[in-house]
Amino acid sequence: MKIREIINEIERVAPLQLQEDFDNAGVQTGDTDWEATGALICLDITEAVVDEAINAGFNLIVSHHPLLFKPLKSLTGRNYIERSVIKALKNDIVIYSAHTNLDNAADGVNYRLVELFGLEEVRILSPKKNELIKLVTFAPTDSAENIRKALFRAGAGNIGDYSSCSFNVQGEGTFLASEDCNPYRGEIGKLHTEPEIRIETVFPEYLKSHVVRALLAVHPYEEPAFDLYRIENEWMQAGSGIIGQLPEWEDELIFLQRIKDVLNVESLQHSSLTGKRLRSVAICGGSGAFLINDAIAAEADIFITGEAKYNDFYNVENKILLAVIGHFESEICTRDVFLNIISKKFPTFAVQNSMTNTNPIKYL
Repeated sequence: MKIREIINEIERVAPLQLQEDFDNAGVQTGDTDWEATGALICLDITEAVVDEAINAGFNLIVSHHPLLFKPLKSLTGRNYIERSVIKALKNDIVIYSAHTNLDNAADGVNYRLVELFGLEEVRILSPKKNELIKLVTFAPTDSAENIRKALFRAGAGNIGDYSSCSFNVQGEGTFLASEDCNPYRGEIGKLHTEPEIRIETVFPEYLKSHVVRALLAVHPYEEPAFDLYRIENEWMQAGSGIIGQLPEWEDELIFLQRIKDVLNVESLQHSSLTGKRLRSVAICGGSGAFLINDAIAAEADIFITGEAKYNDFYNVENKILLAVIGHFESEICTRDVFLNIISKKFPTFAVQNSMTNTNPIKYL
């Protein structure tokens, strides 16, 4: 099995196009056409992690945080990043990272946290915007069903929990074929009127080329007509953070303790207690403080994240309870996400979580 086959499965869940502009997810080192010997899963990459992969005989390391976040101007081994890259290259190891694309994906990092806390009625806290495309095409009546099926197979037509979504209306199309044409219907040199179905469906922008190729592959016309429109609707299946409901109301202190127990957190920071019981929980792993106002607007009772600034604890006032658990602690579950993706598709492939503790923060 090629390494790219494993990467393709990860990107099926977390497409690279979902990453934020500042990010550098994707292949960091190596050749994805190499035969895969095993995959080591980690949150961060250090020299010790690369050594662990070498000792296990694995030539793929999958991390959440990119090792190469900024461009390298030299490769001399002056810091752990350069030394890790040199060691990976010397030992023919592919390093691959899925970062904010996994954060923003359905079934990504935050969804794993939701599972751990047993939240219900889950939805994206801050859905992505301007990521959807509407396709409009026109098909002869007897070909419309085949075209719709092809578009749906290519990933179009998903709205929330609904699939195969489209709008269809009957009409008439006209065309005049020149001598160089090979028309599916009508005659050369004669104006033809054809009963047609106008088909409308939506898809995320990153699937555009795939969907268009699927349309052109099955459309019977020599020159199919189609339009693509960017729409401003929120894409409810991708975005930052998660909000959901606890099965029952919980006391603030009891739930804060449960956070420590569930996530194995040594030390937890929180804002002043609000004196209210909790039911609605908003979560964002990593540096999620930018979503505090979204959590308040969504009427969450508590917002859990990995990092926040000093003044954030003041600014929430009595509007919401803020719980900060540490960046590493909030995202260590990404290893389970990767492990599940790979093991589900390739059940006999050698894949394991790294045993190296890469948390740079120590507690006294």
